[in-house]
Amino acid sequence: MDIQNNGYISIEQLKGRYLTAGQKTQVQKATDGQAMNGLSFQDVLRQKALTEAGGLKFSKHAMGRLADRNIELSDTQLMRLESGTKKAQLKGIRDSLVIVDQLAFIVNVPNQTVVTAMDSTETDENIFTNINGAVII
Repeated sequence: MDIQNNGYISIEQLKGRYLTAGQKTQVQKATDGQAMNGLSFQDVLRQKALTEAGGLKFSKHAMGRLADRNIELSDTQLMRLESGTKKAQLKGIRDSLVIVDQLAFIVNVPNQTVVTAMDSTETDENIFTNINGAVII
């Protein structure tokens, strides 16, 4: 196949792009420029809303946990989570457990990223590892 490089797309290129048997077309880039590997539209929308609401970011893993566990943060809970993260940052904590109401979040404080989220009643033994501080709001 001779691929042209003159700014026009050849029939062979179109055929290779759109007529590949058994493959679905995927959206390659999200609005932030990252690949959306396996995230639903609802997850992307929720992540965008949470990110724009405050300075905290939610990792793909955390977004999955929020969706799996049917956890929805209210505006006041999100503000309290941000406040707890700021308090952890002031104390020099790198990886913090932040508890807001019945919800537990592991936050990477330097990156301002929520790594995972859970309902505090879901933890079997109430053991949290790989943290060096906790904030209860």
